[in-house]
Amino acid sequence: MSGTVDPAGARAAAGPDPGAGPDPAVEMRAAAAALARPAPTDTARTTSDLSIDEELVLHSIGWEPVQLVTGVSIHSVPMGVWNWGQGEIAYASAAHAHSFALATERLHQQCTHAGGHGVVGVHVEWEILRHQVAVSLVGTAVRPVGATSLGADPVFASDLSGRDFALLHAAGWAPLGLAAGSSFVYAPRRSMTAAMQQSGQNVELTNFTEAMYAARETAMERMQRAAMTLHGTGVVEVKVTEGPMTFAHHAVGFTAYGTVVRLRDGGHRDLGATAVLPLDDPAPAFDAASLRGA
Repeated sequence: MSGTVDPAGARAAAGPDPGAGPDPAVEMRAAAAALARPAPTDTARTTSDLSIDEELVLHSIGWEPVQLVTGVSIHSVPMGVWNWGQGEIAYASAAHAHSFALATERLHQQCTHAGGHGVVGVHVEWEILRHQVAVSLVGTAVRPVGATSLGADPVFASDLSGRDFALLHAAGWAPLGLAAGSSFVYAPRRSMTAAMQQSGQNVELTNFTEAMYAARETAMERMQRAAMTLHGTGVVEVKVTEGPMTFAHHAVGFTAYGTVVRLRDGGHRDLGATAVLPLDDPAPAFDAASLRGA
């Protein structure tokens, strides 16, 4: 009949009932559309192991942290190379060099992927074991504030703190990368006659002394050669480790690394010296002079 009204048609014409709750189909379509949209890029998302004052100092020279980046490499050392021999333990030295180079390359790759121009505050850790050498690098990728593309210069890595990087930058210098050198050397065993004659005496162990000198000279030369490869004019903040291997009593090692720097085209700028008097010196628990009495 012409006066009959279809209830379903009337509900459809009137639209969704406000009291019926959200439509699942509409919500699913909205969620699918949201997933297809690219994530907003106007909000900065950073991770950094720099302290608050280091980040503020970075911003003061026009740089900003971007992301925490890492590089790791582990190389094997053949069995038995630590025990007997003369001269350098070539397998161990090569394993350390290759591990450091690959770890640095991977650090650069992560920095480039994050959009950084370099890495500051790199923590360098390595472990020398009987059958492997492991190198781990962790630092914060940085870039000029607002930079949207990579710079013209290659990506650098530096173990300088955020404050030291800012001072270096303000003085007209630029970090170029990390340079490392290492050498592991046998300390020849004394002859039976020498060991018997020196038994109970306080004498220099010349075999270990000479081995340490040989390892040091070779490691420093390799670090300097790496700096020259980067066209640097010096290496700063050099850190060294030296001594015998805990698992090989007749092997000694020397490792060194630091940040390669070069003076920029503008030349060196004298920053001057500022005297600072800290007012937050910790107070001693007691005055040792008071123990003597009045």
